[in-house]
Amino acid sequence: MSLKGKLQFASCSDTGRVRSHNEDAIGMDIDTGLLVLADGMGGYKAGEVASALAVQTITSEVAANLHKARRRRQHPGELSVETVVLRDAIVKANEVIYQTAKSQPQCEGMGTTVVACLFHDNRVSIAHVGDSRLYRLRGDRFEQVTLDHSLLQELVSRGFYTAEEARKSLNKNLVTRALGIEAAVQVDVQEDVVLPGEIWLLCSDGLSDMVEDEDMHLALVTFNDNLDTAAKQLVGMANANGGRDNISVVMARALKPFPGRQGILDRFMDWFN
Repeated sequence: MSLKGKLQFASCSDTGRVRSHNEDAIGMDIDTGLLVLADGMGGYKAGEVASALAVQTITSEVAANLHKARRRRQHPGELSVETVVLRDAIVKANEVIYQTAKSQPQCEGMGTTVVACLFHDNRVSIAHVGDSRLYRLRGDRFEQVTLDHSLLQELVSRGFYTAEEARKSLNKNLVTRALGIEAAVQVDVQEDVVLPGEIWLLCSDGLSDMVEDEDMHLALVTFNDNLDTAAKQLVGMANANGGRDNISVVMARALKPFPGRQGILDRFMDWFN
């Protein structure tokens, strides 16, 4: 079931003011309800290879497996079928990047962060590895949904830094988890309800390191009626503040409810999609 007309997607990606090339990669698939963003690292242009492999693999794995998993109607544990499919797609991307790095010397040591959302049945499945983030604007409340896999976040969680001190730290980019670095990876997943009108924002640290959360909130409120303009404004703000890294944003707005199919006829129609 396509989510066209029920979700609105927008994106913007920029090299920034300092870097010579863009190692971020983004992907959107309105038919499956998937958003994905990856921030690559490691070696000359190897980072952009890792991020591109992540987005390509996750997008293709979700597209290939989502309908099959739904037809089986399996509910493993407390996770929805959609969350399991998304998590497994990221695990597969880790394997692809890791094997590529092992087999191609020019890609040795490459890796990437990733954050992804899969919208379904008035809900969203969320998965991430690293410090690329997901934010949500619900009503007047703007908040970070994911928790960074970074040394700095570890220090905050253990009480060595306050959140304010962390924002001023120079050691923001030391991630403790990424795709492609080791043969196995732990993917953090969660699920949430989706309400009409709210905005979900995925971003690389090129945005979150350069623009305060309060300013992101203001930009989304100011340009709420035009998601494409809001995405470009956020990237422009990061560049205006120095643009020290690649900057990427991917956003979704729920236009109306999108309940899953419940009837016998609807389930029968799944076989033809």
